[in-house]
Amino acid sequence: MNVIQLHQVSKTYTHYTHGVDRLLELIAYRTRHQSFIALHPLDLTIYYGQVVGIIGDNGAGKSTLLKLIAGTLRPDRGGRCEVSGRVAALLELGGGFHPEMTGRENVYLSGTMMGLSLAEINHLYDRIVDFSGIANFMDQPVKTYSSGMFVRLAFSVATCIEPDILIIDEALSVGDGAFARRSFNRIMQFKQAGKTILFCSHALYQVEAICDRVIWLEQGQVKQDGLPSRVVSAYTEAISLANKTLLPTSTSIPSPMKPVEGTAHFTDIKVSIDGITGHQLEALSLESELSLTIAFTSDLNLPIPSIGLLVTQVDGRVITSAGTQHDGLIIERNLQGKAKVRVQFPKLALLKGEYWIDVYLLCENAIHVYDKATNIAQIQVHQRGLEQGVVSLPRRWAQV
Repeated sequence: MNVIQLHQVSKTYTHYTHGVDRLLELIAYRTRHQSFIALHPLDLTIYYGQVVGIIGDNGAGKSTLLKLIAGTLRPDRGGRCEVSGRVAALLELGGGFHPEMTGRENVYLSGTMMGLSLAEINHLYDRIVDFSGIANFMDQPVKTYSSGMFVRLAFSVATCIEPDILIIDEALSVGDGAFARRSFNRIMQFKQAGKTILFCSHALYQVEAICDRVIWLEQGQVKQDGLPSRVVSAYTEAISLANKTLLPTSTSIPSPMKPVEGTAHFTDIKVSIDGITGHQLEALSLESELSLTIAFTSDLNLPIPSIGLLVTQVDGRVITSAGTQHDGLIIERNLQGKAKVRVQFPKLALLKGEYWIDVYLLCENAIHVYDKATNIAQIQVHQRGLEQGVVSLPRRWAQV
């Protein structure tokens, strides 16, 4: 069943240098504005229960598309946007909130705008406040809220009303780690319940993990629309080609931290080649051993986290990855919530070139990121032979 149907929907913004230019344009019948096409005419169908990722560079038209679907923007003349069901949208920070009103008043205002009756809002109010975790601030004007508090309350309102369609546009990147974890749990519950979700994020790993369809927008047009693995890979390839002249900046190893309620953090990461530890290392292809020792601390009330790592080239292109969740390692923590693991790559299969390592501390499902250490080590790989490419695949030759 179609839940969202767009037919020739587009959006063009006009800009006037001076306020009087709008009046002069009407009087003189002469254009005095500049036009910007944020979204070219497109046809789009989204089906009930789909989780659709929206990706693209800044200015590609992602937020414009989501606002059109949410109904906060009107399409240009000739476009038609049909949406079936109750929509809840987290579009921009504090969007829909009146800054002079209290958190409590904004809950009732937002609920009313979403079509709820006063009795329904009364029934949901305690659940909304409890999930947001800001009960002590509900009677204060939201203009006094931090960005994280804005997100907490907005997300709580959007998800506690049980919408048919949930739209999220980068808002969760502002929240703290513990709340972000709970938010992703809530999103996964919506997915399991068969709700329709539109998820816009620059976190491509999460897009690929959560979504079953991805739309890539470029300059206001649909570049690709299809399976997450294909679209995300194509987008990543395009980014790599565009940024291949940019060099990454090394990230220092995180300092030891005590467990923080509702989250987890790295305490130490060591990268070694043939027993030599450092941040700039050299290796010999098919002979050297790469080893990573990773320590972290976590809230014992959380499920045991998982660890993932990426090996990338200097332009950011991902060469390979590994993870405890994928490989079936169940990490054990001590009574303080601390744990340490080691992963080894004997006879390193990388061919000559410069590589970087990123390490991620993830939830038990390897979706939500608690902590990350990007470009933690630079490895210069040398080789004896003349093989070409980035890896040496195991093989067996035989005459037939």
